[in-house]
Amino acid sequence: MTNIELLRKKIDDSGYKLVFIAEKCGLTYQGFLKKLKGESDFKATEMAVMKDLLNLDSNGMGEIFFGSDVDKTSTN
Repeated sequence: MTNIELLRKKIDDSGYKLVFIAEKCGLTYQGFLKKLKGESDFKATEMAVMKDLLNLDSNGMGEIFFGSDVDKTSTN
């Protein structure tokens, strides 16, 4: 499960607009907002784009996209 609060902070700190990041990820603004609200999951390709845009290292990626609250027993 994505740590939305931390991701929003990283986006705010970057100075990029949400619409810019959405476009770079190949998403519509509305589609990106759905993902930021936790209504759908980010794809690996979208995570990779945000890793580059937000200058995230492996730890940052883990904290945001692969946090400890991930359900390790789920298969969905």
